[in-house]
Amino acid sequence: MKFPQVIRHRRAEATIYGKSRQYPRYRLAYYVAGQRRLRTFATFGEAKAEAERIVRELASGSQTAVLTGEQSRDALAALERLESFRQTTGQRISLLSAVSEFVEAAGKLNGHTLGEAVERFLGTVASVRRKDIAEAVEEFIQVDEPRTRASEGQRSQLSAKYAYNRAIHLRRFAETFKNTAVCDLSKEHLDIFLKSLGEFSAKSRNHHRAAIRQFLSWCVRKDCLPATHRLGEADSMRPEHANTAEISFYTPNELRKLLETAEGPMRAMVAISGLAGLRTAELLRLDWADVWRVPGHIEITSGKSKTRQRRLVEICPSLSAWLEPFRNLANGKLWSFHEITFQQYFRDLCEQAKVKRKANGLRHAFCTYHFAAHANENLTTAQAGNSPAMIHAHYKGLATKAEAEKCFNVMPAKADNVIALDPAATK
Repeated sequence: MKFPQVIRHRRAEATIYGKSRQYPRYRLAYYVAGQRRLRTFATFGEAKAEAERIVRELASGSQTAVLTGEQSRDALAALERLESFRQTTGQRISLLSAVSEFVEAAGKLNGHTLGEAVERFLGTVASVRRKDIAEAVEEFIQVDEPRTRASEGQRSQLSAKYAYNRAIHLRRFAETFKNTAVCDLSKEHLDIFLKSLGEFSAKSRNHHRAAIRQFLSWCVRKDCLPATHRLGEADSMRPEHANTAEISFYTPNELRKLLETAEGPMRAMVAISGLAGLRTAELLRLDWADVWRVPGHIEITSGKSKTRQRRLVEICPSLSAWLEPFRNLANGKLWSFHEITFQQYFRDLCEQAKVKRKANGLRHAFCTYHFAAHANENLTTAQAGNSPAMIHAHYKGLATKAEAEKCFNVMPAKADNVIALDPAATK
């Protein structure tokens, strides 16, 4: 048999070279896509059978001839795996798409396998449960309810009033999207809801935003929402700059009228709020022991302060005079009734004294006159328990030093006018 042997089929051909001392095996050579391929075989029969297969494929335009036998086996096995995946999941993926995605992912893993990346991903991403928004809101409200109850002698972790208002905001949100799962929420949902609050004030809309953020954070912890939800990035979730309401406060003459008209604990409450600047919530938590424990100061403990930070408020001479008749009260709360009752009594007091009621007017009066008297925002901050920025933003330039002196010199006209009566006795 003469070599080389040329095997042809139509225009395709392959050449078989015989054995020699230099090449002890049969060699098969052919061209695919302009590139020469060379393979070796132990017998002539194997080389001829492969040559005939290749020229037929080349003649038909097939590019599988480029593959070696091992590559062909791998390709067939890969196609079988993809078909099995299709039957299991219903997803049809081509071999090229699968390889391309693998190569792209493997290039980003810096030597780690794709399997390792998937395992680590599954270990950090929780499976999201479907839960209706209304159902989730009610669960969120119920879970936080115990935090509004205080242990004996302790302050609750969460204000009951705040929790009540937050529940109203969230139920309004849930009512807007009935039969909608939390995990189906989108930025568009939030935009629609906040747009529906157009008649509310900017401050009220900000309160709704804060409530929704707290709810969404809870949903993430309860696996009702993925941690990567990005709902907080909705355009409508950006806080608005609410217009600052004009500060209204009682003048020295109005404060005198209120003090002289008030009786019993109400007189002490008005005096402490107007001349020491305590917040209403702090007043309602105050005990008489807090008033007398530190000489010359009212102690607001961390458990009774709004900021949960202890502070001492100086008792000025006029406040000391108004509190003197209460010296025999060493223990017990200043006000033993509910906040609503206090507000009702104060409303009646304003009517009796013929003084227009002003929102938070007593505390505003203290902050305004104290800053005017001392021109020191840090000193006023230490007494009022807020921030220097708040003092400058709300109380700067509202009163003169002379007006401040009048306020802090509001003294009882006669000692017998100050009687420590129970407020219930006045009804």
